[in-house]
Parts: sequence; structure tokens; C-alpha cells
Amino acid sequence: MQDVYSCLREAHDQYLLAIAAIVCIVGVYASFSIARHASRAEGPSRRTWAGVAILAAGCTAWATHMIGLLAFQPGMLSGFEPLLTAASLLFTIIGIGIAVATAIGRRNRLCRMASGLLLGCSIILLHYLGQSAFLVTGHVSWNTRLIGLSIVASLPLFAVAMVIAGDKRRALRRLAAPLLVIAVAVLHFAGMAALQLEYDPRIELPESAISPDVIAPIVASVSAGLVLLAFVGLRFALAARAQQRRDQLRLKQLADLAVEGLLICEDDIIQATNSSFSNLAGLRQEDAAGRPVTALIPGFMASELDEGEEQDASLNHADGRSIPVRILRKTVAVGTRQQTIIAVRDQSERLRTESRMHALAYFDDLTGLSNRQRFNEILQGCCHATERDGHPFALLLLDLDRFKSVNDTLGHVTGDQLLTRVAKRICACVGEADVVARLGGDEFAVIVRDAEHADRTAGMIADLLERPFLIDGSVIDVTSSIGIAVAPRDGCEPTLLSRHADLALYAAKHGGGASFRHFEKEMSERAQARRALELDLRRALAREEFDVHYQPQVDPGSGAYQGAEALVRWQHPIRGMVAPADFIPLAEEIGVIGALGEWVLRTACLEATAWPDHISIAVNLSPLQLRDSNFTAIVANVLRETGLSASRLELEITESALLQDGETAYRILHELRAMGIHISMDDFGTGYSSLSYLRRFPFTKIKIDQSFVRQVPEDRDAVAIVQAITSLAAKLNMTVTVEGVETTEQRDFTIAEGCNQIQGYLISRPVERSVIRSLFSVADKAVA
Repeated sequence: MQDVYSCLREAHDQYLLAIAAIVCIVGVYASFSIARHASRAEGPSRRTWAGVAILAAGCTAWATHMIGLLAFQPGMLSGFEPLLTAASLLFTIIGIGIAVATAIGRRNRLCRMASGLLLGCSIILLHYLGQSAFLVTGHVSWNTRLIGLSIVASLPLFAVAMVIAGDKRRALRRLAAPLLVIAVAVLHFAGMAALQLEYDPRIELPESAISPDVIAPIVASVSAGLVLLAFVGLRFALAARAQQRRDQLRLKQLADLAVEGLLICEDDIIQATNSSFSNLAGLRQEDAAGRPVTALIPGFMASELDEGEEQDASLNHADGRSIPVRILRKTVAVGTRQQTIIAVRDQSERLRTESRMHALAYFDDLTGLSNRQRFNEILQGCCHATERDGHPFALLLLDLDRFKSVNDTLGHVTGDQLLTRVAKRICACVGEADVVARLGGDEFAVIVRDAEHADRTAGMIADLLERPFLIDGSVIDVTSSIGIAVAPRDGCEPTLLSRHADLALYAAKHGGGASFRHFEKEMSERAQARRALELDLRRALAREEFDVHYQPQVDPGSGAYQGAEALVRWQHPIRGMVAPADFIPLAEEIGVIGALGEWVLRTACLEATAWPDHISIAVNLSPLQLRDSNFTAIVANVLRETGLSASRLELEITESALLQDGETAYRILHELRAMGIHISMDDFGTGYSSLSYLRRFPFTKIKIDQSFVRQVPEDRDAVAIVQAITSLAAKLNMTVTVEGVETTEQRDFTIAEGCNQIQGYLISRPVERSVIRSLFSVADKAVA
């Protein structure tokens, strides 16, 4: 190192060294400026300026080297071999061109390092080829140690300079030019120190040698050209910066139009923000500029997020709040600078909406309890856990007894308030780990994690719900029916367990309500039997397995036939005769009673057309038929098709039909009566509010239920009831028919009480149409 220093200090003209340094710096700046301009250009212009940059780089290296040689003071005559001097310039330009071509468009550090090594080798070739062209009147020898030092010390500097020249960080890129200058200086002075000269007066310079006085103007011209190119490069740089400022301003103006918050960053440092981001973060735009992105968005690194990929993050608000945001990154070129645009989208409203949607999807809006979907998911999880560890749990299904009457009498608003109160009482009866859900309407479900507590929980719920509710001044009494199924004993599959709990609930409700029942195997068997009967019933309608039997109605005094009641019968091909009590309620429940009732009505009316004109036909109506707004049209159509007079048709209804939808029944019965059809109240005295119904509805006949007749004349209470009904009907100008007359004593009693009509086994059992026709035909002939 002392040799290098001595060479620098003692063997060089310091003034010319300073000029060499200035030329090197100016040339490197010119080369980089022109190269940056070439990178911004397009088409042929891009190639032209790239060539100029390479030429400038080669000339810079050559001129610096040549000025350094001119500054060298060997102490003897010196000159330059022309061919080697020209070759040094040519090879340098070619080598630098290859090195630059290797680096263009590549961010890969290995490629740029290889480019730097090629550049270093080109300049090393220039240096030593140029030194070989340096002629003196003496002997030349080389210090190989210093030659090796010059190469080993400078090559890494060339490589590092090219690597950082392509770095994303602007501050690091600025170090590339100084490193190149240092590398050239290290190479030159170490190489010159390696040159050892010994004066020999016998040696003369060849005639072709170029004198330093001749080479100096050439080098000066090249240097002047480099200065000129530096000014051109400066102009390009200033223009590029002006364009960049305009681009940044336009980018910021466009960013301010965006609804989303935008950060314009360079090297993870915020350069600018739009107004939307300032509003979102609670910061002024000038306060955000210059700060690292991580100061506002902790943990976010733009380089780690792929373009087009979104990422959730948190934004630090100026007031200390953390705002959930979603981030999207895009890299854009502003002039020659790559800038990162970070879109910041506020997710607060989306998360609130998702939370509301989750609540709507999984929780009941009225009570706040889990809804059916969430409950089913929890139930499935419990079943899986039980299958895994064998720990039993219980499923309770419950609904309120007589809840419909609350809605009908007090309104749905009161009904909703009742459901909310019921939910709170149920929650008060369960443990913290248990789950309560509202499945819909007045149906609730409870998962009791520990099956041993199932009965205690069900009992507490039943007892607490029996206590009156005070809502808007109304005292409401309800009870609950509860069905219990235990997993895994009663099944460990959600659908099966729910079905078994529902069967237990059905049993509790049909047992009178206000109680709880456990699932039993017999319940499933009965349900299966009922399901089979339901399928058979539907098939029976299609296959016409039904028939109508008729029970005569007679005058108790004379015994003359006055009419007959149509009674449907079902002759099952396997089960045999199925009792009406078994299939009529089922037909009402599954919704086929309308079709069955219309078929019975049409069949009975058609049959009655074959009877004597004074004999009427009575047909029973289901409560569901009276809820059909088209029922009047159906009856009129049947009468029209069969040709039966409306005055010969009698429709029998029970008081239960009037309880369900009184207004619709009122309208339909008055329309039927206006057609001339007779309306009979069946099973009078067994329901509720009978007297108000007699006053309001257009009844023409009262039928006394056989439960009263069966006990007369022995039972004084039954006698008093029949007498009261008969007296009431007489005052209301209504006909009285007594059902279930089976003995002569009962018949004589009805005669004595002035009853208008009787029917029962004493007269005849229900018979097929052929038999009833025979009875009416014989009676008609006898009268004739």
C-alpha cells in the first residue's frame, strides 16, 4: 500500500490528477444520466441514447485513464503506441456495452453482479492495455503483487456498484456512481504503482509513438465531449424531474378522486396521500408524508404483498383507535421511479354488516336466541362429541299450549311479547353450557349437556311457564308441552334425535299438555303406523275405496221417514273397515278432508235424487271446510250437477267449527242458508257458548248428542238437559233431532218431550245405499 501511496504522491502531477477525477465524476454522471434517459425513451430513440450512454461510459474510463497516464511523471521521455491506445478505447466501449446489455431489465442481483464483473474486466483491460501502450526511453517491468491487488480490490467494487444501481431504494442507488469512481481510482493507482521503469539512454522511442503533447488535445476533446454530455444529461434529468413532479401531481389529483384511501409510497415511505385516506386516518395530508407505512399500518410490508392480492390489516387512527382495513398494492412507474400505490379500504361497515348478517342467519330476531340453523349445527356438533366420548346429552323440544288463542284474542304484538318473556324464563332454567333456541312460532328447543339434568330442567321450565304473564295489563296463562330425547340412547344422529323428541312432544301435548314426556319406542311405532295409514288414506282417495252409508231419520210418533244422515265408510283392502274416528281427524290434519268431504257431499246428493221428494239428506261438514272461502261455490256446483233441490240438503256442523274462524263460518253459513239449504248444529250441548251461536248463526235444526239420550229417562240431569234443549228449540222455531235412540223407552221419552225427529239403532243402523233405497221405497209405497 506504501508503493501505491508513494506513486500517487510522488510520481503524479496533482493538478492533472484532479482533472482526471473531475473528468471521471462528470463522465460517470453523464453516463448515468444518459442511461436513465434511455430507459425512459421508447423505440429507436431508446437504442440511440443507450448507445450514447455506453459510448460515454467507455470514453469516461478511457479519458480518466489517459489523463492519469499524462499525469504520471516517469522522469524520462514517454509516448503512446497508437494502435494499442486506440484498441484500449474500442475494447472498453465493447466491454461496457456487453456489461450494460447483461444488466438491462434485470432486477436479479446475480445478473447485475455478473454485469459489474464484466464492466470491471473491461476497465481492467483498458487500464493494462493502455499501460502497455505507454512507451518510455527505458526498461519496463511489473510488480505482479500490485497488479493482483489492483484487480482483487477493484473488481468487487465494480460488482457492488452495478448491484446497488438496480436497487429499489433510491438512497442506495445514489452510491453506485461514487463506487465506480473509487473502483477506477483503486485500479489506476494500484496499477500505476505496479509499473516499474528503469531509464536506459540506449532505448529510443519508436517513430510511430505519439507524443503526450499530441495525445493531450485528443483527451481534452473527449473530456470536453463528456462535459457536454453531462450538461445534456443534466437537462434530461431536470426535464425528467419536472415531468415526474407533474406526474406526481396528476397522480395525487387522480388519487383525490378515489373513494378509497390511497397511499403513494416509495421504499415504504409515504410520499403523499389522498383526502379519503386523510379523512379515514384523521391526519392532514402533509402530516402523513415522510412517515413510514408501518407507522400507520403496523406490520405491513408492501414488498411482502403480491400485486392484486388483498390483505387484512389495522390502521392506526390519529385518536388512537384501530380501524380494520383491507389493503391492495399496485406498483406504478412515475418517470423512472417505481412508486407503490397502496389502496386502503375501510372495513368497519362491512364487518358491521357481516355481523348483522351473521346475527340474522344464526339468531332469532325476536328473542335473540339461536335460530333453527345455528341450533342444528350445534346439535350436530353435540352428536359428534357424544359419538366420540360417549357422554350423553338431552334434547328438549317444547311448544306452548293454547298459544294460538293468545294471538287470536290479544293480537300478534302481545303474542311476540309473550314469546320474548317465555324465552327469558326458559334461559333462567338452564345451565351456562346448555343451549336454548327458538325454532319458529312458539316452538323452542333446549340442549341439556348433562342428560342427568334433563328431567329437572324440563320440570323447572314447565313450572315456571305455568306462572301467569302480565303483558300490557292482560294476565296471560299458558302452559308448555315438552318432549325429551336422550343421546345416544334415543339416537345419535341429529335428524333421528329431533324426530324422537318431537314424537315425545306430540305425546305430551295429546296427553293434555302442561307436562313432559320421554321418548319411548312405542311412540315411533305408533308414528310409523300413523304414517302408513296416511299413505293408505291418500291412495284410498285415488282408488275410490270409500263408501257412503245412510242412517234414517224418522218422526218419533208416526215412524215416517223424513231423511237420512250420510256417513262415510272406508273399506281398506287389508285392514278391513276403518272407523271414521281413526281416519277423519287424520284427513283433516294432512289436508285431504276438503276433497273427501266434497266427494261425500256429491255422492250423497246424487243418491238422494233417487229417494222420494220429501226425504232430505244430511251431510256432516268438517271445520276445515267452513274455512274454505270457495265452499259455497262448491256446494252450489254439486247441487247443480246432481239436480238435488237445495231445500232437501241439510249440512251438519259442530260448535268446534265455529270456534276456529267465526267470521268466515258466519259468512258461509248465511250464504248457504240464503240458497235454501238447512243448517243443523250437531252434538249440541257438548261444546262452548252454544246459546250465542244459536242467536248469531242461521241454524234450522238442533241435534241432541247421544251422550245425553243414552241416560234418559233414568238420569234426572240428562232428562233436564234434553227438556231444556227441546224447550229452547221450540221457542227459536227450530227442529230437534235426537241421536242415539236405541230403546223404546228413549223413543217414548222423546215423543213425550215433543222432539221432532229421532235416529238411532232402534230405527236402523247405518246401511248401504241399496238398503236405504229399499227402506224408502217400501215406506213410500205404504204411504201411497
